[in-house]
Amino acid sequence: MARKKGRDKTETIKQRAIYVYLPSIEMAEEWKKRAEKAGISISKFVIEHVENSLRQEEGEDFVSRADLIKRIRELENENKELQKKYEILSKAYEKLEEELKSYRRMPFYEKEYIGARGYERELIKLFKKKKTIRSEELLDELGVSPHDTAAIKAINRQLENLELYGLIEPVMGGWKWKG
Repeated sequence: MARKKGRDKTETIKQRAIYVYLPSIEMAEEWKKRAEKAGISISKFVIEHVENSLRQEEGEDFVSRADLIKRIRELENENKELQKKYEILSKAYEKLEEELKSYRRMPFYEKEYIGARGYERELIKLFKKKKTIRSEELLDELGVSPHDTAAIKAINRQLENLELYGLIEPVMGGWKWKG
């Protein structure tokens, strides 16, 4: 029944009320406990369960509250498992990235290395982009810890080689791209 303008819920309360007498006090208490456990009023509890039953009789595509709650719990558990896998994979990815950086710098660790040395693309891109870069900024941009002495040595050797080739030149506190 559609409400007329100006009528509020309190004016229609008697028209909307249905009194249900349960067969026992125990049953009434049980329903009240279940409603409280579900976090809803007894009226909403009864309405929801009657509507569930009616929809099931009519054959509508209907999912009960209990089924929805079960599905939510399943999805939450699945989400937790996926979150764990994501964290493991993220850590593995970070470790592999560090190993790859170390591997790429390896030819620069050894002074007597024979063969072509591949310069880190990030280093070249950085110089092309910034043209001039301070030494401290260089480490930050490359994601190198100031405590990683092996990585710093490898970068310094790359800088020395780039300078020998005439691609960069030292400036006050840093380097300048000439290439």
